[in-house]
Amino acid sequence: MGVRVPPPALFSQTTLNMATITREQIAPLHERIKVTVSPSDYNPSFESALKKYAKNANIPGFRKGMVPTGVVKKMYGAAVFTEEVLRKIEQELMQYLQQENISYLAQPLPEDSNDAAQIVYTEPKDYTFSFEIGLKPTFTIPDLAKAKTTLSLVDATDEMVNEEIDRLRQRLGKLTEPETITNEEDILNVSFQKSDAKGVVEEGTEKKENSLLLKYFSSSSQKELMGKKKDEQIVLQIGKAFEDKERDWLAKDLGLDKDNKDDMKQHFVMQITKIGFVEKRALDEAFFKEAIPAKEIKTEEEFRSEIKLQIEGYWKHQAQHMLEHEIFHLLSEETKMEFPETFLKKWLMQTGEKEQSQEDIEKDFPNFLNQLRWTLVSNEIGTQQSLQVAREEIMDNLRQQLMGYFGSMSLGGNLDWLDSYVERMMADKQQVESAYQRVFSSKVLAWAASQAKPTEKKVSVEDFQKLQEKHQH
Repeated sequence: MGVRVPPPALFSQTTLNMATITREQIAPLHERIKVTVSPSDYNPSFESALKKYAKNANIPGFRKGMVPTGVVKKMYGAAVFTEEVLRKIEQELMQYLQQENISYLAQPLPEDSNDAAQIVYTEPKDYTFSFEIGLKPTFTIPDLAKAKTTLSLVDATDEMVNEEIDRLRQRLGKLTEPETITNEEDILNVSFQKSDAKGVVEEGTEKKENSLLLKYFSSSSQKELMGKKKDEQIVLQIGKAFEDKERDWLAKDLGLDKDNKDDMKQHFVMQITKIGFVEKRALDEAFFKEAIPAKEIKTEEEFRSEIKLQIEGYWKHQAQHMLEHEIFHLLSEETKMEFPETFLKKWLMQTGEKEQSQEDIEKDFPNFLNQLRWTLVSNEIGTQQSLQVAREEIMDNLRQQLMGYFGSMSLGGNLDWLDSYVERMMADKQQVESAYQRVFSSKVLAWAASQAKPTEKKVSVEDFQKLQEKHQH
């Protein structure tokens, strides 16, 4: 089931209290509502507003609260009268939409024919203002169990297990400082200075520090560096001295363009400032305990099995996340519904935070409709499934977002300051709304994924990563 809006008559008229409301169709899901108010509708609120002005006005020659109504009317009457008539029209419009249970998009748009100058307080009469509204469409959420979806699963190979164990042995190993470079795993702290081919550095040339593994260098540069000691130096070209992947990020770090041939021919004097080597941990119980403290692991076989489970768990989580992305696109792009496009484009033109041309509106409109479709679908699912977002969930989302900003930096044991900061963020309406939408959308997608019956497909890590790249938007 979706949002249901009964088809309106081409023209209907309602008398709400004393105001008269007429409703007519401009186009499918696009209507005009006219609100007519008479003196008996707005005069009581006008007189009441004048009394409030008289009570609070500070006018020379009169004591506060003792200003005659006639004086207030002469000074403020026209402005107060216009304000009250417009307020009454808006009040009647919103009350009508609510009482008639009309589901509409965005906000009603006042028509260009509306003219506040027609309101003259010395000539009380009927005033009519027109508004355009866009109705929410009728739609049906796709049957996710029948939708073609895929769950891409990665098996943990022996090579992946070996690489992860090697990484852990390295990360938890002991750092030593050998005198000479002897191993491709040696860590070199170095400085770079631009120079000519002979290694002559211009006076005042800036030094740039970096830390690199010997294996990042090209094979010819590795041979040249073998046996070198602290404070020794070599002259090299970035384009020839490093493997492709490392060359790209190092070039950027040194302010070079990896695609510029002249930049890649640039010479540098590289001085070794420190040599480090990490002695990998032995595969014993002490290492197992430190690497996976939550488990009691005695043997290498048990350790390898646990590492394999962790790797597969990680990729399964990634696969579930990608399935949710796939379902998001299915719901936001393929749920069939019609829209009052003329109204929506007009609404975007008039209410945007920044001025936009008609060309800008047309260009961005398909994306806008996809976002609107997702909003309608997700809200409908939320209503059907009674999905709720608790305050604690919003706070937890904000906390995770803050932790993400710090990355892997150690924050210490006492995190009271973090909770205090989150409390302050909860006072920011925009921050709370953003966090709410993140949590709500994740709940909608989790429910939607639980309804799908995806086809399981075994893929390699490389193929999975290519699939992930398609969802990085």
